[in-house]
Amino acid sequence: MCTLNAENSTKEGNTQGKGLNDGILFLLAMPFIIGAGVGILWYKKFRVKPQSKFL
Repeated sequence: MCTLNAENSTKEGNTQGKGLNDGILFLLAMPFIIGAGVGILWYKKFRVKPQSKFL
């Protein structure tokens, strides 16, 4: 039903279908952005810094 309405609205010149697509892409991107943020924080917290040989 949503697909049919989105297709019909774009054929008639409305931009509601574009907004629907933007919303879907936003919802799809959020888990990847959150996962990347957690990965960066995890990397920074558990990174082992090299010890100097001369100290």
